[in-house]
Amino acid sequence: MEKNDVIRLEITALTNEGSGVGRHDGMAVFVPFTAVGDIISCRVVKVLKSYAYGRVEELLTPSVDRIQNDCPVFGRCGGCSFRHIDYNAELAAKEGFVRDAFSRIGGLSPEMLPICGSEAQYGYRNKLQMPLSRDKDGCAVCGFFSERSHNVIPVEECLLQPKEFADITAFVMEQVKTLRISIYNEAKHEGVLRHIFLRRGHYSGEVCLCLVARRKTPELARLAKSVMSKFPQIKGVMLNINKEKTNVILGDEEIVLCGSAVISDTMCGNTVELSPRSFYQVNTPAAENLYRQAAEFAEPCGKTVLDLYCGAGTIGLSMANESKNVIGAEIVPEAVENAKANAARNGHANAEFICADAGQAAKALAEQGLKPDVIVLDPPRKGCDEATLSACVEMSPERIVMISCNAATAARDCKWLGEHGYKAVKLRAFDLFPRTTHVECVVLLERL
Repeated sequence: MEKNDVIRLEITALTNEGSGVGRHDGMAVFVPFTAVGDIISCRVVKVLKSYAYGRVEELLTPSVDRIQNDCPVFGRCGGCSFRHIDYNAELAAKEGFVRDAFSRIGGLSPEMLPICGSEAQYGYRNKLQMPLSRDKDGCAVCGFFSERSHNVIPVEECLLQPKEFADITAFVMEQVKTLRISIYNEAKHEGVLRHIFLRRGHYSGEVCLCLVARRKTPELARLAKSVMSKFPQIKGVMLNINKEKTNVILGDEEIVLCGSAVISDTMCGNTVELSPRSFYQVNTPAAENLYRQAAEFAEPCGKTVLDLYCGAGTIGLSMANESKNVIGAEIVPEAVENAKANAARNGHANAEFICADAGQAAKALAEQGLKPDVIVLDPPRKGCDEATLSACVEMSPERIVMISCNAATAARDCKWLGEHGYKAVKLRAFDLFPRTTHVECVVLLERL
């Protein structure tokens, strides 16, 4: 097989990066935007030692899973990967991603409960982050980065976002042009406005607009007043200052331009307040299903629960009514303040939160002799470090419940825990991000 060869290929599986895979002369060929059962004419675009990449030249026989794409930028925007397949097929693939990771990476075979899908596949996201740029004619545009690049694909309305986000961003862009606000140029590290960041309470409907810019300007203050007058659901406009030459969206400094710095919402029956920097799952109803499963695995009734990587405290607080007490640890100071306020607001006197790295917090608590009955872990995509896992084992809880947005690192960490006295007993996948490749999972580990 050589580059530019055109081959006949049957797609037999999907990868967790969203590509279809088929085999030709014993070699795996990865082809994006294909479905299991597709028979395609495939142009080979890259050949490596044991596998190759291709693109669809012609769809010869479509899969029964294939559906009509309904997004004008699908395939160019780096967001969705599965708008071309039936949702049930997407769920089956995602459940397979999680099962495969635990089997292949962890060497584990916990009881696999059926995947829990999302009730909504459209407009489910409560957070939007859009970079700004200029098109070839010099006009200001906002949208999303194309896959594996920093080229902004202009997007007027994303089908994963609520309709009001499109209305707000359109008005913001009108004001940007009217007020002649300069747009950040990443290559030259020039200009002012970098990102539009929106967050919305799913049940409250309250919206926070955060403008990410290199510095404060009078024009941004005028924009803030205009947008709050236009959209009464916007409770506040924040300015986040990011002066660095970086692809990290948010900087360290925040200024309230108008209104409130926080919005409220409800999660698992608790009223919560959220700042732009607070971690909060983007699909609220699906996250509530995930947290209920975590609580079912934890069996927190009358027990001490340690919630590591706790964010704004939503997971621990969802168990507070049944637990003896809840202790949460989180490294982001604003999130810890949100968590403390959320506990007080909902009358959870048995919940406390500390600001510390998860590993340091777990180690310190272990040294203090804390013996939690249950530890809940909800780490970032990179998973837990060994210091965190070691401290968890030292505290010797009856159960560890791990929530993860990366099945590969979850399987790796569960394998480590398995080698140190804990068995992965049950596993369930949750789809919080329909039409994308992302999938969450919850694992129950019990002390041997």
